Parts: sequence; C-alpha cells; structure tokens
Amino acid sequence: MPAVPSRPGTSRTRSWWGWGYADAHPDDAECTAMGALLPGTLARPLPIPRIADLTVARPAVAPPAALAHLVTADPEARAAHAMGKAYRDVIRALRGRPGRIPDLVARPTDGQEVADLLDWAGGHGVAVIPFGGGSSVVGGVEYRGDAHRAVLSLDLTSMDRVLEIDAVSRSARIQAGALGPVLEEQLRPHGLTLRHFPQSFEFSTLGGWLATRAGGHYATGRTHIDDFVQSLDVVTPAGAGTSWRLPASGAGPSPDRLFLGSEGALGVITEAWMRLQERPRYKASASVAFADFHQALDAVRALAGSDLAPANCRLLDSGEALLSGASHDGSAVLVLGFESATARVDDRLTSALDLARAHGGRAGAPRTDRDAPADAAVRAWRSTFLRMPYLRDGLARMGAVVETFETAATWDTIPALIDAVRTQVGAAALKATGHPATVNCRLTHVYPDGAAPYFTVAVAGRPGDEVEVWDDIKAAATDVLHRHRATITHHHAVGRDHRPGYDLQRPKPFALALHAAKNALDPHRILNPGVLID
Repeated sequence: MPAVPSRPGTSRTRSWWGWGYADAHPDDAECTAMGALLPGTLARPLPIPRIADLTVARPAVAPPAALAHLVTADPEARAAHAMGKAYRDVIRALRGRPGRIPDLVARPTDGQEVADLLDWAGGHGVAVIPFGGGSSVVGGVEYRGDAHRAVLSLDLTSMDRVLEIDAVSRSARIQAGALGPVLEEQLRPHGLTLRHFPQSFEFSTLGGWLATRAGGHYATGRTHIDDFVQSLDVVTPAGAGTSWRLPASGAGPSPDRLFLGSEGALGVITEAWMRLQERPRYKASASVAFADFHQALDAVRALAGSDLAPANCRLLDSGEALLSGASHDGSAVLVLGFESATARVDDRLTSALDLARAHGGRAGAPRTDRDAPADAAVRAWRSTFLRMPYLRDGLARMGAVVETFETAATWDTIPALIDAVRTQVGAAALKATGHPATVNCRLTHVYPDGAAPYFTVAVAGRPGDEVEVWDDIKAAATDVLHRHRATITHHHAVGRDHRPGYDLQRPKPFALALHAAKNALDPHRILNPGVLID
C-alpha cells in the first residue's frame, strides 16, 4: 500500500489516489446509487486504481551518500506523492494517467537537512516540490513540464513536533510537518489549541496551511492561518532566516508575509511560532431555515456586521441544504454556532436568532453545551461536511465531473456573483457535456464587508475526457470571478490550476517584485516550478 503517512497511533492507510483513508471510500453499490442521481454517468464504477498498474520509471538521479538515509525511490511512495487531491488528480489516477511521478521522495527531520537537500538539488537540476499532507486541490504539489532533470518530493511530515510552549505569551514553536491531529494532540495536555480546523484537518499540515494561507472552519474573526502567526523559520536555496517573535510590528513590510501564501516557490517553511488559545468550554448552536435565499443573504450580512462573532455562520442554498440533509423542503439553511473558553454563549445565540427571524428566518430550537447534541439540520450538515470529499471521489468513479471552487467578494457584489456562477458555469457544463449540471452554493466565511461563497458543480462527464470537461468548467468559473472582481481563491491557494486567474488579479508591479524575489531566493529555479510564477 502507499507510503503516505497516517496519523500516529492508527493503523488506517491513506488512499494514494483519492481523499483521506482508503477504507472510508464509498463501495461500488454506493457509487452506483450516487451515479443514478446524475443522468448520463457510467453504468458501473471505474475500478480502484492500483500502483502496480502504473509505469514508474527508474529515478533519473541518485542522492549523495550523505543524504541517502533521508531519501527513498520506492515506487509506492513516489506514486503517492505525484499529485494532490483535486478532482483533476482523482480522475487522472482512476484513468491511469497520474502525470509526472517524482523520482525520489525525501523525508527530512529538521531545517538543516532541508537545507542540505536544497543545496544538492540546486547543483543537480532537480526540482523540489514541498509536500505536507498532500491535500492540495489546486495542483500545488505536482510537477508539470520537463525543464528539470529530475523531481524530488520533499515530504515534511517527519518534522511533526511541538518543540516549545510559551504559556506566558500563549504561543508554541511547532515544526511545519505536523498534521492537524498530531499538532492538537500535543497541545491538548496544556489546555491549549491552535483553533484552526480546515476541512482537510486530518490530512494537512501546519506548513501546508501557512504556505497556502489556508482558511479554517471558523466563519468570522480569525478565519485564516495568517492571523495566528507570530514568526516563521524558512529555508531557501539562498539561505535560512527566522523572523522575530512579536505580537505586532510596524517595521516595514512584514518578512512573514513574503512566505505566507508562497506555496513553496520561495522557500520551505520549517517551523513557526503560533498564537494559541484556551480550549472552548461553552458552546451553542442552532439552524435557521429561509424560504428566500436573498433574504438569507441579508440576514448573514447583518450578522457579519454585528459584534456577535459566531464561530460558525454557514449559509447553505436549497441545493446544498438538500444534499447535506439539512433541509428537504427547498429552504436555504443557516447553520449557526457560538463558542467561548471563558463565558456562556447562550445570549449571543439568542440575539443571532432574533436577528435572523427579523429577516424572515425560521429558527430551530437552540442547543447549548448542557443539552443533547445539536439539532437535526446541524448534525446532518456536520456529517456531510466531513464525508463530502469521499462522496466526490465516488462520483468520479462513476465518470461524473465534480468541481468545487471558492471565492470572496464584497457584499454589494455577492448576489449578482452567485447568480452569475449558477447561470454561466451551469451553461458551460451543459455545453461541455450535453448534460444539465447541478450548481450549489454555500457561504463558508463572512466578514463585515463581504463573504466567501463556495460552489459545487456536478455533471455527468464525457467518458475518458473528464479532465477536458473539468478544464472547460474551470475556465468558465475563472472568467465569471474575474468579471465580478472576485478573488480566484479565498482559502484553497493558487497552485497551478488557478494561475490564469491569479495572473489577472495581481497588480503588475507586485508581479515584478515576486519575480525578483524568486530570482534572489531561488536562483536555480528549483522550488515548486510553475506555482505562482514561471
């Protein structure tokens, strides 16, 4: 089986071709049942792909003796590091076309070993692809092209320790390869948490979150990993550096900001001091149904502009609510949650429900930490939220094309943007496949000045041409976002798949500065080639 690291203390095996754990994927019967909901899908699911069926070439290079103990050429490890977990990656694996498989996989244990590997790679024309949990959905951890002699996947998950905790400043020094559960397990005995829980939490690392400016589960307040960073240790081909630990600073451009979101193209983040929080003790949640989606948008905008600061404020349109089981009557559903480490949150939930009702919402009974589990709609949404990537892979086995993308825009743009995506991306999917598409939307994060819509597009594909259909849908979505001045990504990073949109979004002087930074820090152009810049 593939040599992808699993959470310590478990015997479960990661899937090399799809999301998460191999034993959690839908079986053939469930795949067939899901496919029946999309007319035009395959009669039976594509078989689970096997690494043994791939052509894995001999490595084009060998590491020096001094580094050999860090490096493997095992075909299973190499195949498991060839791609991320986007739909495009999953369908390529199912069709036996995973793309360029890295020649070697390295697992350093500290910053000096990272530096040694970069030094060797730079002198031998070897591209280096930093790799954490491998959960990228934007082509961020694969090599495309043929400009380099060989490819090294730099797996950081052996660097997974919480090295130091400063209880006075409530912060911790953490190695970048720590997977979400591994990190939290080490903080729990101290009553502390990083409180960053993306959907990929089990299968992504601190370094991956930092390198992609990942968004967490929480809908307001500190929504992005950026907000928790106190300082970074970064190794580049031009040298290593550590920023100062500071609560805030006005001293010029922030050095950390250069590497946050750099996706391994400028350097490798090896450690970080991160701001922590006390673990929450008080929680309350409820759901609110809306007959009119635009009224629901108004309610969420009012909540975002208040001082209530809900931890969860997810608005599901009627299609998303039906898909998750949160509603079966065509209503949109708002999932609300509050939490605190120091004070009860019942009153804040009550105020939020009153505000939602004032905008036409029908609120369910609130549940607090003293009560039984959350109401049925909240439970259904939570369950589907965690299960959804596995269901996507099941649909992919049926030849369906399932694209998800997220964005952010100001409130004055949000209603028209959502309507345009539904209409125009749906039309593009119909044109590409001849089949009607389902286009659903939910708001994942909300701010006083805007929101982050997250879209899911599902349509029966053209057998064998699923990647081409995906490309057509992606291009249509990119065009709609650009015309509405909505960001190409709110929290999934740029990678290679979002490059066209990112090139349009960034100012030209900034692009010049980014190219200059790449030339200075990575003179041999070995770090994650094609990500952010050429």
